[in-house]
Amino acid sequence: MPLNIVNKGDGFPRIILTEPTGSSAEVLLYGGQVVSWKNERREELLFMSSKFGNFGSLEQHGFAKNRLWSVDSDPSPLAATNNQTSVDLILKSTEEDLKTWPRSFELRLRVSLNAGKLTLIPRVRNTDSKTFSFSFALINYLYVSDISEVRVEGLETLDYLDNLMRRERFTEQADAITFDEEVNRVVCHSIMSIPA
Repeated sequence: MPLNIVNKGDGFPRIILTEPTGSSAEVLLYGGQVVSWKNERREELLFMSSKFGNFGSLEQHGFAKNRLWSVDSDPSPLAATNNQTSVDLILKSTEEDLKTWPRSFELRLRVSLNAGKLTLIPRVRNTDSKTFSFSFALINYLYVSDISEVRVEGLETLDYLDNLMRRERFTEQADAITFDEEVNRVVCHSIMSIPA
């Protein structure tokens, strides 16, 4: 299936993924970012604030979001799913990147839409002669009609940094996180090293 690449007049080319059910996703080539995800009723599921731009230069968010990605014409094999609509993107280090972070790499991202579910699979390939460490910051903001009905499961026993308490480190104890006040946490996983 050919990719639907469009430009909405904002200067940022994007790929539109659609399913026969009506669900869709928009992926910007700039930053490799999903900026829209709609269900079969065409209701937007992601929250994008109109008060701030989509892009910033804060170091804590890395540099991949400020680079123009390409469609990967030769993606690494991943298990295929029937009726899956997807795009594979790639970001390769440039001479300019090496001035900021002196390691060469390939960063791949598969964005898939299948039965209304959005899946992102990032992969890193070390093309350098030295080992390096990296992390992913897959940040999303979801529209919800009633925050008291939201539960996040599967984070028990993981450490997190509480940004409302000056990034103090805690270990999650609950089987499910519920919300009755503002929450701003960074969940920590073990740092992965990729050998050269």
